[in-house]
Amino acid sequence: MILETERLYLREMNQADFGSLCDILQDEDTMYAYEGAFSDSEVQEWLDRQISRYRKWGFGLWAVILKESDEMIGQCGLTMQPWKEEEVLEIGYLFNRSHWHKGYASEAAAGCKKYAFEILKAEEVCSIIRDTNLASQNVAVRNGMTRADTWTKHYRGIDMPHYRYVTDRLSRMPL
Repeated sequence: MILETERLYLREMNQADFGSLCDILQDEDTMYAYEGAFSDSEVQEWLDRQISRYRKWGFGLWAVILKESDEMIGQCGLTMQPWKEEEVLEIGYLFNRSHWHKGYASEAAAGCKKYAFEILKAEEVCSIIRDTNLASQNVAVRNGMTRADTWTKHYRGIDMPHYRYVTDRLSRMPL
């Protein structure tokens, strides 16, 4: 286990999570910000990328497990992401649609922010979110982030404007 919140725990994903990951990444509604559901091979590439991140950095997107059922309901974690001319530490989250609107993304993202500042000693953390993804933008705001800037990413042949929501170590320190 990487971290624990009131209702959830986060752990590294492994090959046994492929089915749960397919439930998330192959759902058209869940994947609207990515311009559509993933194929089996794209899901496997996603999983392999997380496992590679664990080895390289010691973190990545982690499986979000609901304590009451021991079910993988989503993924949330920390990744290094390109932003303009730099690499930034990002809190990312993506949940099974059947678990939306229950506060799980906010709870997991808050746990990841705490991990970034307390364990990784990060000075700043962000969430990079497509301009049309209002639900994820709301999670970022609830996680104490403010919109800092905009950049257009090119993905699947489409120009996708993204916002970067940011918070830093100083803004979370008690007065």
